[in-house]
Amino acid sequence: MKRYCFTLDLIDNDDLIAAYKQYHQSVWPEILQSIKSSGIDDMEIYLSGTRLFMVMDVNDSFTFEKKTAADLKNAKVQEWEELMWKYQQALPGALPGEKWRLMDQIFKL
Repeated sequence: MKRYCFTLDLIDNDDLIAAYKQYHQSVWPEILQSIKSSGIDDMEIYLSGTRLFMVMDVNDSFTFEKKTAADLKNAKVQEWEELMWKYQQALPGALPGEKWRLMDQIFKL
């Protein structure tokens, strides 16, 4: 099993942050199915202020290329991503359209 960690910022607005958290209390079933069918076995998202931190544990069937291709073909995933982008903002240094940024592991016990 492989683990990936990502980060992203939310727009600094208490109402938007509350709405974003509410969406993640009841993620659409189609989104959960999309995540699971891509080879992601576990996913957690943490929030501190406006900074999000996501941990993904994936199995051997997962690749970023397959996940991206499947997401582009899935209208419900595209709808979710468009909705979430109303609450999210790109990190400094992000490429155009880039949301979650993959983090480099610098320590492991």
